[in-house]
Amino acid sequence: MKQKSCITLAALTTTAALLLPGTTLATDYRPAMLANPCAGCHGPDGDSPGAIPSLKGLSADEIASSMKAYKADRRKGTVMNRIAKGYTDEEIDLMASYFARKP
Repeated sequence: MKQKSCITLAALTTTAALLLPGTTLATDYRPAMLANPCAGCHGPDGDSPGAIPSLKGLSADEIASSMKAYKADRRKGTVMNRIAKGYTDEEIDLMASYFARKP
């Protein structure tokens, strides 16, 4: 009988943790997953090895405003206009925060 009570308590605790706003049980990997394709051109962690601009050292606001300008065709680019259109504003903000946190 005691084992059943422990299992019930564990189930209720887990359910409550999942339902409470702001409660997370795991790390949010979305920013890293969204930013991963950027490494192909901008280098690992946004540190470009070549002629393409580095994202490293830029603030989240600088990155996000540039991406949103590409998305709205207010900024000219070779491929960035097309790439930016594939992301929501929330996804752009997540990527920008990810790169801004890199040392």
